[in-house]
Amino acid sequence: MVSNDKVTLETSVEDYYRGVKLLHDPIRNKGTAFSEEERDRLGLRGLLPPKVFTQEEQIIRVLDNLQRKSTDLERYIYLMALQDRNETLFYRVVKDHLNEIMPLIYTPTVGKACRQYGHIFRRPRGLFLSARDKGRMGQVLANWPHRDVRIIVITDGERILGLGDLGANGMGIPIGKLTLYTACAGIHPTQCLPITLDVGTNNRQLLNDPLYIGLGQERLRGREYDELFDEFVDAATTRFPRAIIQLEDFANCNAFRLLREYRNRICLFDDDIQGTASVTLAGLYSAQRITKIEFKNQRLLFLGAGEAGIGIGHLIVSALKSEGLSDQAARQRCWFFDSRGLIVKQRDDLEEHKRPFAQESEHLSSFKEAIERFRPTAIIGVSGAAGSFSEPVLRQLAEINQRPIVFALSNPTSKSECSAADAYRYTGGRAVFASGSPFDPVDYEGRAFVPGQGNNAYIFPGVGLGVIACGATRITDEMFFVAAKSLASQVTESDLALGRIYPALSNIREVSAKIAVAVAELAYESALTTEKRPEDLLEHVKQLMFDPTYDN
Repeated sequence: MVSNDKVTLETSVEDYYRGVKLLHDPIRNKGTAFSEEERDRLGLRGLLPPKVFTQEEQIIRVLDNLQRKSTDLERYIYLMALQDRNETLFYRVVKDHLNEIMPLIYTPTVGKACRQYGHIFRRPRGLFLSARDKGRMGQVLANWPHRDVRIIVITDGERILGLGDLGANGMGIPIGKLTLYTACAGIHPTQCLPITLDVGTNNRQLLNDPLYIGLGQERLRGREYDELFDEFVDAATTRFPRAIIQLEDFANCNAFRLLREYRNRICLFDDDIQGTASVTLAGLYSAQRITKIEFKNQRLLFLGAGEAGIGIGHLIVSALKSEGLSDQAARQRCWFFDSRGLIVKQRDDLEEHKRPFAQESEHLSSFKEAIERFRPTAIIGVSGAAGSFSEPVLRQLAEINQRPIVFALSNPTSKSECSAADAYRYTGGRAVFASGSPFDPVDYEGRAFVPGQGNNAYIFPGVGLGVIACGATRITDEMFFVAAKSLASQVTESDLALGRIYPALSNIREVSAKIAVAVAELAYESALTTEKRPEDLLEHVKQLMFDPTYDN
């Protein structure tokens, strides 16, 4: 029997998922690929066109439709609609065409989508928890249809990419991140839960927009905010006890504090702080193979001292200490420049998270002057200040270094500190370049450069997969350290010859699997899991990975 659209114990899954219900279930739907036998057995005869298509033929249709769209935002909307009706086909397209599709489902296009989320809204995806749900978070989480959730990505929408406070419109970010968990590391879609915690927005444009989907109030702060988040954590860990919680795009005022509060209590991490740090460290490890300057001798100047910058700094300090430097010597390798200038001890306006990197030096207000004074081997942009790595800055860096390292990591592309073309042009083709969002290959004086993309998608899917594979109870900074080393070790000489300091995205599943093994090995060694180590850990990891092909 079926009562209130729920399957009772007396009803088999096949009896319930039949006909139109089956076609409307994105997890089980194959669309026109249902076989003749399945159409008869599952009550689909007549509900589909008569021709049976293979998945490969369906992919041709999807790609043809994408090419017909005139803008990337339209392509994003089309792909999200495909995900809503046939997840297996959607992930097969993403997996097989990751280079072309990832910029459409994540950065930079997801930034455009978030800005217009209320205007392009079609079907709800994920869970919207709001301040109105205080006292009943557990009830709301119980409405989620899948019980074996392993990854929760949550945002409160206050610092979406480099775009600022987008409130509930920020839901595009956790959806996009979890899409990459499945595409890049094979986490099954039913094990992924995107959540937006809607505590209001201070964006007046959104508050005045009649199509805004979130609460029409200013943001909660202080005790009210903390109580709401704490209730979410308690409800989520009760309902989904094996789930990782990933914090995404929280503002500085909450991100560092929440990470510090919960990281040693539950399986939680902040991707902006720890994932960005890991992918940047991997890029620096790879870059030293080009510059021939040992990692412990690098001098790093950061533009931006928020979550990403300070997170990178802390992981780099740990990496330098592992090579024999003292804590003080390691911190003296990392200099930071924020919107008010060089971060030095004499400043009285420093937030708590910046103070560990305040240096004994005179204050400078010019980034170019800081390069002249500090003579860095690398500049790392995490500022969201578009074009701040200007021609004079890049030329100055190139005067100091034979192979200057230029990481323009701000997202989306419109916020990048410089373009790939400018980095190569103003350094005479000598820059070792990486960006947060993708740039097209660059031809400079007859040589082809393929810019590296320092995208967190190289890191967080593999870390999550590793934690799931071994049942780790906590996520530590050391996991991101071993993830960075694993990622850097997978960069080939042919990658480096093209100027690329990360592996090709087409290899991302193999990359993620190896990172997962490194993370799981560390968890076993550190007694962060009680599960028995499989004899062949890599094979165990690969067996867990979802393959987006239709079951027969």
